Amino acid sequence: MVQDSMDYAKKCETCQYHANFTHRSPEPLHSIVVSWSFEAWGLDLVGFITPKSSAGHSYILAATDYFLKWAEAIPLKEAKKENVANFIRNHRSIDTVFLTGS
Repeated sequence: MVQDSMDYAKKCETCQYHANFTHRSPEPLHSIVVSWSFEAWGLDLVGFITPKSSAGHSYILAATDYFLKWAEAIPLKEAKKENVANFIRNHRSIDTVFLTGS
């Protein structure tokens, strides 16, 4: 069975295309250093979630304080920049940095 799998992977165009990505060495991790609470937050937008909630929400905006590890999440009906901006406006302090993934 192992040989069959290897033979299939050699003939599979998609497998060959993505092979370099699966065999790359991992990038080193870098710590995010923060000195006090609410200095830096991580933001993630989760969705499109199906089925929608009973209130019609299909996204979740999740935020984590890097110092306290405090997490907050709010439901969103739409993934719009205005919704994210409102969250930041309501939760920021003077020197807060918001970090997002790609």
